Amino acid sequence: MVNGEPLTDFDIEQRSKLDFLTAHKQPARQDIINQLIDEKLKIKEAKKFGVDPSGSDIDESYGQMAGRMRINPDQLTKSLESQGIRPDTLKSRIRADMVWTALVRGRYKERLQVGERDVNRQIKAQGGDDTQKADAFEYKMQPIVLIVPKGAPPASFESRQKEAETLRARLQSCDEANSYFKSMPNAAIREAVVKTSADIPPVLRKVLDDTPIGHLTPPEVTKQGVEMVVLCDRKPTTVDTPIRKEIREKIYAQKYEATSKAYLDEIRKAAMIEYSK
Repeated sequence: MVNGEPLTDFDIEQRSKLDFLTAHKQPARQDIINQLIDEKLKIKEAKKFGVDPSGSDIDESYGQMAGRMRINPDQLTKSLESQGIRPDTLKSRIRADMVWTALVRGRYKERLQVGERDVNRQIKAQGGDDTQKADAFEYKMQPIVLIVPKGAPPASFESRQKEAETLRARLQSCDEANSYFKSMPNAAIREAVVKTSADIPPVLRKVLDDTPIGHLTPPEVTKQGVEMVVLCDRKPTTVDTPIRKEIREKIYAQKYEATSKAYLDEIRKAAMIEYSK
């Protein structure tokens, strides 16, 4: 019993199966019990502060998890059921994680802030220069898509790829690209976006660094058709760098973990937890 709410053998069995499915090793029964106790406490504490996601919010997160596995929600449900796991077992874990993250971040926002001094101190401790500004750029770019209708044959994609390569050789400025693609049938050019090196994956950074300003990146086939980016500007920035972003995220994660543990320990001490034999 957790604050008067029962925790059953069935709950423990279901969570054990789920943990075995995700971790590929058999968890200890007491670890599962502690995990479920913590989740009940997290959900109750969150409700005190009005953090209580709706069923549709949980379903959306469940669907996003399925998407990351490259399956749809129904397929995820069938996969769980084939292992003897009810989908509500996973949804309960999702709910607890969702409310606890929101609660800790909301209540301890100031405590979790990472200052530039923290980042600089960590960089120096690793033997680096606390500025770490080299090779950091700000990119201004516009995404472009040559649309291929859904269900079109592979030849349609090949044709549009050849078209894209021709345009790469011809267009040499953002103005030219805007003028051309805004009047081109079955094509679209989106509004300009600005990203820094820290916001962009390494593979895409290399592509942008290898692309002359005003030119198009190599075409990529997607569900929508053939996509490219026209690079309008690239300039050094002092805003952020990939290494600073990585260190900032690491420090934040450490602060969050410590704050979360202390908070959970606090509500566990105040809880009524009874074990039946």
